[in-house]
Amino acid sequence: MYVVNPEEEVIEIMKKTGIDLAATLPCDRIKNLLPLVSENFPEIKLTREENGVGICAGIYLAGGKPMMLIQSTGLGNMINALESLNVICKIPLPILTSWRGVYKEGIEAQVPLGICLPAILEGAGLAYTIIDEAERLPLLENVILDAFENSRPHIALVSPKVWEASECCAWQAAGLPIKPEIMERICRFSLKSETLKPVILRNDAICAIASELDDEITVTNLGVPCKELYACRDRELNFYMFGSMGLVSSIGLGLALRSEKTVVTFDGDGSLLMNPNTLLEIAKEAPKNLIIIALDNGAYGSTGSQETCALRYIDLEIFANACGIQNTAKVNSKEGLIEAFRKFKAMKELSFIHVILKPGNTNAPNIPMSPEEATKRFKEALDAKKL
Repeated sequence: MYVVNPEEEVIEIMKKTGIDLAATLPCDRIKNLLPLVSENFPEIKLTREENGVGICAGIYLAGGKPMMLIQSTGLGNMINALESLNVICKIPLPILTSWRGVYKEGIEAQVPLGICLPAILEGAGLAYTIIDEAERLPLLENVILDAFENSRPHIALVSPKVWEASECCAWQAAGLPIKPEIMERICRFSLKSETLKPVILRNDAICAIASELDDEITVTNLGVPCKELYACRDRELNFYMFGSMGLVSSIGLGLALRSEKTVVTFDGDGSLLMNPNTLLEIAKEAPKNLIIIALDNGAYGSTGSQETCALRYIDLEIFANACGIQNTAKVNSKEGLIEAFRKFKAMKELSFIHVILKPGNTNAPNIPMSPEEATKRFKEALDAKKL
C-alpha cells in the first residue's frame, strides 16, 4: 500500500540527496508538487528551459547542487544546451520532467515529442530513467546521485500516472498564486536617446576590462570573444564558453547567486538577442554582484559578421532597462567603458554596460584547453577561494 503522497516523496528525495536549489517551469501534472518545492528549497522560476541549464551550471560551478523540474516539452528546447555545455564540460544536472504525451494525454500537440522522447534522448546519448508508477519514484534518487557522481545530465521521465492516486492538495491549499492585493503593476523605466559612433573593436573592449580585473569571476561568450580574452589575459577565474550560445549571462547569474565576488559577463548582441529571456530572469533575481558587458558590434562576429537586429532595430541598453535592470550605461570608448565599469563595481548593484563597437575579429589563437579541462580549472579555482 502506497502511503506517502508522491509529491512529498519527491521532496524527501531531493533533501536526502542534498539538492539546494530548484529551477522550475510549471506543468499542470505537477501543480501539487511545485508549491512544496517553493516551500522547501530556494527556487528560480524560469521563463525558458535553456536559461535553467545555464543558471544551474553557474550554481554548480560555485559549489551548489541544483535540480530542474519542468515539463517534458522543454527538453526539446534544451538538448543542444545540455550537449554543448553540460556534456562537453562535465557539468551535472538532474532533471525531473513531467512526461507528457504518453498517458491519458488530452492535448494532441503533446503527443509527437512525448512518444519519441526516449528514442531522442537515447540517440543524443543523454541518460534517462522512466518512472511510470508511483512505486518507482525511489529511482529518482538514483537519477540525482548518478548526475553528480558521473558529472552529466540525467533525466527522469515521470508519467502523469505517478501522481494519479495522490491525495496531495498543495496547489489548492496555496490558493491562487497571484494574490489580488498584489495585482498592481509597477514599471520603472528610464528612456534616453543617444547615438554613439563605433570607434573601437570588441577586442579593445575586452582587453580594457581585462586590465581592470582582480579577483572578479568572468564568463565569456563563445567563439572569438573567448579566444580574445584568453590571448589578452588568461586567468583561472575566467570561464570560457565553447558552445550553448545565449547562456553567457545565465551562467553568470547562477555564479552571482552563489558567490560574494563580482561576476562579469562578456555577452554579445547576437547572444542576447538569441536568448533575451536571460535579462528578464536576471532582473527578477537582481544579484547585486553581477555586471553584464554587452559587446554590441551589430554582427555575429564569429560566423562571418552577419548583421544582427541590434544594428538597426533594437537598443540593448533600453531593452535591458525595460526588463528591469535599472543601472545601465552606453559607451563607445575604452576610457568610457573603464569609467562605467569602475562606477558600477563600486556601486555593488546589478548593472548593464552597453558597448557600441565596430565589427571585426582579431586573429587570436584557439584556447589550448579542452572544455572539460577549462571547466575543471575554473571550478577548482572557485573551490580554492571559497567564493
